This record gives sequence, structure tokens and C-alpha cells, in this order.
Amino acid sequence: MRKPMVAGNWKMNGSLALVNDMGRALAGVDCSAVDVLVCPPFPYIGPLRRAVPDESGVALGGQDVSRYDSGAYTGEVAGAMLAEMGCRHVIVGHSERRAMHAETDEVVVDKVQAALRAGLTPIVCVGETLEARDAGETEQVVGRQLDAVLDLGGFVVEKLVLAYEPVWAIGTGRTASPEQAQAVHAFIRQRTADALGDELAQRFPILYGGSVKPGNARELFGCADVDGGLIGGASLDPDGFLEIISAARP
Repeated sequence: MRKPMVAGNWKMNGSLALVNDMGRALAGVDCSAVDVLVCPPFPYIGPLRRAVPDESGVALGGQDVSRYDSGAYTGEVAGAMLAEMGCRHVIVGHSERRAMHAETDEVVVDKVQAALRAGLTPIVCVGETLEARDAGETEQVVGRQLDAVLDLGGFVVEKLVLAYEPVWAIGTGRTASPEQAQAVHAFIRQRTADALGDELAQRFPILYGGSVKPGNARELFGCADVDGGLIGGASLDPDGFLEIISAARP
């Protein structure tokens, strides 16, 4: 049975006040049934690590990672740096990175490999735009993004977490219905099974990301192939984030 995960992506939001509030909120979280992860902006990783008690089991992650291990890459952050700061995971290929920073599937694959070299678990994001969905190209787009990662082979893929995030549902207030989310998650799992075998596909965690809130989390997480969520705006509210974590418990 796949263990659910709830990962908070603060994006370029937050403050030291939020770090302290979130630390207090997460201090008593039971992570035995749900893996809980918070990905704050880079400057807040250290303070959040200090604010969240080690015994809570809550993990930290980065929002991005360089495809390079070190060197003259101003503004980049290496996987080893994230690991040294206590991160266990890193988000790779988020739709905002793909769109705003022109990250190709090739770049995403390079970042997956860089994260793994540093001992981090990549959370690899895939998803289609509204135009692609309206054109009936969801499986074509998601399949292409997924195949770039599946081509790395089962030895790599078994170390990943995948997140399906329909671009049209990110920060828009629109949310994929449970039926829409399940259909794409099932497609991802079947494509993984076709490429790498059913055993790996059934162990492969797939999160849903896109305007998940306390009010819709339980229904989304109840889908057979949805293994939790990559939470954006709602992860900035400590109380709401706790509600979403509770909704993910089996």
C-alpha cells in the first residue's frame, strides 16, 4: 500500500513569522500514516528546520535544484547544498519553472539526476495547459513529459515521487474534479506499468496539485490513484494545511 504524502509548496511567499507559526502547527503532527513535507523559499529552509522539531517527522524540501553540482552558476542552488541544510526532497519541473524559465523535458531530466546524486527525492511535476486540455491533448502532453523520466529506467523511477498538476488549475481557483484527477493519475500509472512493469507502477506515488483546499482535499485524496497532494496557496495557512494533512490519512 502506498503511503500518502502531503507536500506544501510555498512558492515565493512566506516570512519568518509564518515559519514560526508553521513550526508550532506542525510540532504535533503524526507522520506515521502520512508523509508531510514543506518546501519554503530557499532563505527559509534553515529557519524552518530549526522551528519544526526533529521528532515530528516533518520533512523539508527545496522548490528547485540546479542541474549542475557546483560552479559559476550565479543564483543557482546545488542539490548537495539542499541536502546539507536538511532537505530530503526537491520539486523538479514545476509548471511555473517550465513556463517562466523555459525548462524543457531535457532540463527536467538533468535536474532529476542532479537531485538523486545529492541523495534527494525528486518530486517531478507534469501537467497540461488549458489549451491542451480543450484540444484533447492531455494524455499527449502528460505522456511526453512522463516518458522523458521513464526513459531513465526503473532503477531511477522507483526513487521518485510524481505530481500531476494541471496548469489550468494552479492558482486559478479552478480544480480538476475528482473524476478528472483520477483519469490522469490512472493514465500515468498505466503508462508507467507499460514502460517499467506493474509492480513498480503500483508502488509509484502520484500526488495531485492544483488548488487543493481543506474543502476538496478529502474527495480528491479518496481517488484510487491519488496518493496525496502538492499544495500551493493552502499550505501558507497552518490550520488549513493541518486539515489537508488530516484529509490524507487512510
